[in-house]
Amino acid sequence: MQPNIDTQIKRLKAIFSLRARIVRQRAGFKTSLKEQRGVLKNKDYRILFDVQKSLIDTFSKKILKLENQMMDIVMEDNELKEMYRLIVSIKGIGRMSALLVIIYTNRFTKFKTWRKFASYCGTAPFPYQSGTSINGRSKVSHFANKQIKSMLNMCAISAIQHNTEMSLYYQRRTEQGKNKMSTLNIIRNKLIARIFAVVKRGTAYEATLKIAS
Repeated sequence: MQPNIDTQIKRLKAIFSLRARIVRQRAGFKTSLKEQRGVLKNKDYRILFDVQKSLIDTFSKKILKLENQMMDIVMEDNELKEMYRLIVSIKGIGRMSALLVIIYTNRFTKFKTWRKFASYCGTAPFPYQSGTSINGRSKVSHFANKQIKSMLNMCAISAIQHNTEMSLYYQRRTEQGKNKMSTLNIIRNKLIARIFAVVKRGTAYEATLKIAS
């Protein structure tokens, strides 16, 4: 019998939330340790360094354990498993990013279009109005899910580094004098559109390209 959708998504969301807190704690200790090693003598403060290193290692193990548990949940659910497979076929989208999208779209039932999800993420531009004027640059909403927006930003950077198409697009626009952040935001939206497209079509991104060609 297929597991209850809400139950599975709630489980994933709770585990992901705990993971995010531990990731932040680990990052704090990493920063602190790096700064202390730069100003303190290692032999005099070895206990300080060793304890923090031990905590960082423990956090890393716990993070991996939570990630594996989330993947177990996904792999035991045929629908989630297929969604995950399709999403990670897009270069720049990693496994945790894919899970986060699945969680906040509630298996792609919460948002009918990628544009509505982009608006929720705070990446969809809207016309900026000043007084009675409606002219001016387009901006993005500040009322956004910052966790997803931050994740999409990392995905966009990864896509620029590892996806030839995205890399050339970014290079071409910036060489034309276009704003780097606005270009990065366009790439974020391209990724969102592709995520929704592969899930809707039921074909991985590479297969989609072959179909379109």
